[in-house]
Amino acid sequence: MHLIAAHEGGSVFKNTQKIMFDIKVIQSILSELEEERGIPKQKVIEAIEAALATAYKKEYAKKGQIIRAHINLDLGTTEFSQVKVVVDKSTVRFVKEGDEEATQKPPQEMTDEELLSRFNPEQHIVLEDAKLIKRDAELGDELIFPLEVREDYGRIAAQTAKQVIIQKIREAEKVSVVAEFGKRAGEIVSGTVQRMERGNIYVDLGRATGILPYEEQIPGERYRQGERLRALLYQVEESPRGIYLRLSRANPQFLAKLFEMEVPEAAHGTVVFKAIAREAGSRSKVAVASSDAHVDPVGSLVGQRGVRVSTVTSELGGEKIDIIEWSEDPKAFIEEALSPARVLSVTLEEEEHKASIMVAEDQQSLAIGRGGQNVRLAAKLTGWRIDIQSAKGEQLAKAEEQTEEKAEGKAAEKPE
Repeated sequence: MHLIAAHEGGSVFKNTQKIMFDIKVIQSILSELEEERGIPKQKVIEAIEAALATAYKKEYAKKGQIIRAHINLDLGTTEFSQVKVVVDKSTVRFVKEGDEEATQKPPQEMTDEELLSRFNPEQHIVLEDAKLIKRDAELGDELIFPLEVREDYGRIAAQTAKQVIIQKIREAEKVSVVAEFGKRAGEIVSGTVQRMERGNIYVDLGRATGILPYEEQIPGERYRQGERLRALLYQVEESPRGIYLRLSRANPQFLAKLFEMEVPEAAHGTVVFKAIAREAGSRSKVAVASSDAHVDPVGSLVGQRGVRVSTVTSELGGEKIDIIEWSEDPKAFIEEALSPARVLSVTLEEEEHKASIMVAEDQQSLAIGRGGQNVRLAAKLTGWRIDIQSAKGEQLAKAEEQTEEKAEGKAAEKPE
């Protein structure tokens, strides 16, 4: 991009050196930065002023001087000034020649006076002298002394200033990116696969790069460079090395957010996700409830002819999704969670938080699932430890009788 080339290549500083003449170029660059990168003009102006002050100080200032630069964008001029702080003996330490032994003492052995900063005529001005310049001067005030404007900053100074500008722009952009993506944490973002490195996938999200770690990927999925990818932005992390946008396709919330994109009732909060148990790429169980008695939560997620759930399944690489209705009754909830297996009875042991499940012999393998997946997901979904047992003989007959009575009771409760 032309804008990046201009900043990285140093043309910004070349314009800065000629700021009294090329003010239109500077204003153009400031507008580009604000519009394309979201960096406020004032931040860039402050960066340029700091760079100019650094360059001036390196070339022309005396050691210890506090130099400031001010750019007037309306007039197209640059002003340099030296800053001195108003002090007296209560705020700084006045040292006479040959009286340096105090500075050699450890801090714990110094008096309050010895701990004060040493008076520096390039940084400080005593109160009496300050009042001669400004009548109402007080301790801590800053007095500004104009300096001669210099246009030839030198090669080394120019390089120093350029680096300061680039650093300040990056810092401002970093703040801007954190502010933008910080608001989007917990949402689905879309980007392009940039590269694969040590199992991690780097995704170009426009103004920043997201990282999809190996453990947050759906097992079996393969990605190619340049391919579009959607993922959950679950963490925005700021570190000295940069900004890390951590993505996930294996997180249960990714599944919930995909449903919200497909199901208006879920997006509006009418249908609520109560619990999600997921083994990414293989199978998930979702428990939903409705805040509106006229809305069927399971039917809303499934959609007409299963179109909604099939869209989510396709995004997840064919992952099977069991959608059940959440219930406040633990027995009913556990029974639903074990679907598609048909449960005969549920016995709860509250102290151990354990549920003993009775199923017909031909339903046992279905209740447990391949590799124990069905019962494992049901336990994760409900929060109960589940023990599956098969009924035989009298147990089966009694359990089936209880099941029929329960079904008849439910039918009687339904309104005509």
